This record gives sequence, structure tokens and C-alpha cells, in this order.
Amino acid sequence: MFDATGNNYMEISKSDDTRVWVMVPHLRNGLGVIDVMAIQKILLDSMLESIQINKYVLWYYSPMALGWSDHLSPTLIVYDCMDELAAFKFAPPFIVQREQKLMRKADLVFTGGQSLYLAKKHLHNNIHPFPSSIDKVHFSIARTRVTEPADQADIPHPRIGYYGVLDERLDIDLLNQLVALRPDWQFIMIGPVVKIDPADLPAKNNIHYLGSKNYSELPNYLAGWDIAMMPFALNESTRYISPTKTPEYLAGGKPVVSTPIKDVITPYGEKGLVHIAASPAIFVAAAESILTKIGYDEWLEKVDRFLSGISWDKTWQQMNELINRAIEDKRNAEKVKRYV
Repeated sequence: MFDATGNNYMEISKSDDTRVWVMVPHLRNGLGVIDVMAIQKILLDSMLESIQINKYVLWYYSPMALGWSDHLSPTLIVYDCMDELAAFKFAPPFIVQREQKLMRKADLVFTGGQSLYLAKKHLHNNIHPFPSSIDKVHFSIARTRVTEPADQADIPHPRIGYYGVLDERLDIDLLNQLVALRPDWQFIMIGPVVKIDPADLPAKNNIHYLGSKNYSELPNYLAGWDIAMMPFALNESTRYISPTKTPEYLAGGKPVVSTPIKDVITPYGEKGLVHIAASPAIFVAAAESILTKIGYDEWLEKVDRFLSGISWDKTWQQMNELINRAIEDKRNAEKVKRYV
């Protein structure tokens, strides 16, 4: 954060009921890129020394963090590649080279979906796909009677909703056509507007922008929808996405209509869990079918059978096994080097 009024500093916090520490660097505004990297490096080193951390795993979500952590000597380096970040709007021009370097340094790589894994599996010899999972208990709240949020309570039905960042991944043209095709349907959009001009978003009486909500609030909004949607554009920024909201919507018991995103088609579309719509007309037809509620109970049973096999706990268990195996392999390789 560029909000320091005096010296640059690292804010350190830890809640009483977790082993997670959160470190947030606070820097003065107006610093150049080189100074930002150098200061973050100093703050990181000071933090590790003050807390006396000398045995650790570095877990990267972005290769850009190499700029201030490349000098460290961790037990293991994990690259959790959640997206093709280079395809995002305003991505740093050197992010591709930075990721190539991280791929060389990493001992273990995870990808946030199957299509991203297929695109990158040739870049590393220890890479594994982990598609989006689900906190079923949290999102199943949407299946029960909940208190209707005040800003959604007066919106008529049928309601078709979306939550997530409103950015370049959103198919604005599709939204424009949908709100025009069915002015009697209400479209609810939850999330911050990022990297796009809010003026480009549809502005009709039947589309409602409710802003950002906390994670804890999402099931309450989801509960009031008739259909959940994923109106993603088909472009470079969505080519490899595996939307976490897919299983979240399903856990909430809501039928879903999505544009043809690869990691939604497989497995959700192929298993008949999500309607795939390649055009506004197909989207409307799918939604009309859903609103009849014919076959809903059978569909929900199929959803629950699928969701029974996934959870974040299972994802972490599998990741942890791979991490421990990679640490052991690295130790054994180092032993061999010493005796050669």
C-alpha cells in the first residue's frame, strides 16, 4: 500500500484463532519501481529476522514477487499459478520473463485448472492441476431461508445473478443483449468495477449493480436468485480460467448458465450440471427452461453427488502430500550431491 506518511514499514497482524500471519508493506507514494522493489526486500528481510524465521517455504501466486524475494533461500519454492496473468489488462510488460524465471526456480508448480495445466505442463517436470474447489458448508446456506439483504429485497423476480470482479473478463455485449431481450428479468451484479469504464456497463432498469460484498454475505444474496450466471467474454484473459464460483453457485442449489469457458464445459457442462450458452438466444432459452423448475430435484441430486467428491480440505491434503514429497526429494538430491 502506498499510504505511508513517514517511514516505510511492514504491518504485521495475526488473529487469535489462526496460524496465519498477514504482512502488508506500507510505502510512501511516488516511489519508482526500483525503489519499491528494494524497499520491499528490506522490509521482508527485517520481518524474517525479527520473527526469527529461518526455515520456510516460499509460495508464489505471482511471479512479480520475485523482484523482492529472489535472494532468499527457502526449503522449497511453490508456484501456485492461478491464471495466465500476462493476458490480463495492464499486466506488466516483463511478467512473461519473470514467470519463466520462476518456473526455473520452482520445485513444485500448481495450476488453477485443467486447461492452464495443459498449457504449461511442458514448462516444468513437477506440475499438477488443482481446479477450483468449494466450501460447501458456507455456500449451502443459500439453500435455507435467510434474511434478504436490504439492497436486494425489493428487486422483483425472476432474478439472475452474478458475483465477482467486473473487469475485462465480463462479456458486456452479452449483458446488453440479455437485458434488452428480457426486460422482465432482473439481472443482479455484485462486485467491484476494475480496469474497465463503469460507463461501458449496461444501464437499464432491469440490471442492478450492488457493489462489493463480503465473502460472508454472498450466500444471502445467492439465496434470493432464481438463476446464477457466468457471463464471461471469450478472450485471452478468460482462456484458462477455472471459476471458483461454479461450484459455489451449485453448492447454493442454484442452476447456472455460463458462456463456453473450457474449464466450465469440462466437467460441469459435460456432466449436465451447468447450462452452456454460446449466444444470447441460447442463454435465454436455457434460463427459460430453468425457470420451469422441471427436473430440478433430479438435477440437484446429481450436483450433490459431484460436490461430495471435492472440498478445499481435500485439495489441501493433496497439495500437502506433494509438498512433503518434493521436500524429501530435494533433500535426497542434496545428499547425493554431497557424496558425489
